[in-house]
Amino acid sequence: MSDVSIYGFSAPTFARMLKNLSGMLTKAEAHAKAHKIEPEALLNARLAPDMFPLIRQVQIATDHAKGAMARLAGQAPEAFNDSETSFADLQARIAKTIALVEAFTPAQLQGAERREITLKLRIDERKFSGVDYLNTWALPNFYFHVTTAYDILRHNGVELGKRDFLMS
Repeated sequence: MSDVSIYGFSAPTFARMLKNLSGMLTKAEAHAKAHKIEPEALLNARLAPDMFPLIRQVQIATDHAKGAMARLAGQAPEAFNDSETSFADLQARIAKTIALVEAFTPAQLQGAERREITLKLRIDERKFSGVDYLNTWALPNFYFHVTTAYDILRHNGVELGKRDFLMS
């Protein structure tokens, strides 16, 4: 039977979806080359003027994955510089995040469902139990940004489908 635990619902999910995101970026880079599109056009594309561009969507998705794992383990999340400007930079960031996520063990998340997690946001502070944090904050935000990255690429003509989103 599979691991039905906070670890089982977090680490494998984050790692799998980050690998899928990496695959989507690989297809996007190939699309740009094949259609003689400047990579920056895709990297800076956004769905609406008030939304973040692709680069920032990837940065935020990786932040949610690494942040969730660290917080659930009772640790401070590792900070990244947010200095990516190319597909290669984003791929390196994703690979680094996957390595961080996969380095956590089930033992480190033992009891995480009851751990109090406090998030300091720009306008206020939120407190969660570990299970509520994962289910109502970390995973929804992570999926939002991965989905938005997918949508930006699809909107810009990259041939992606549901299989790219779901299967690494």
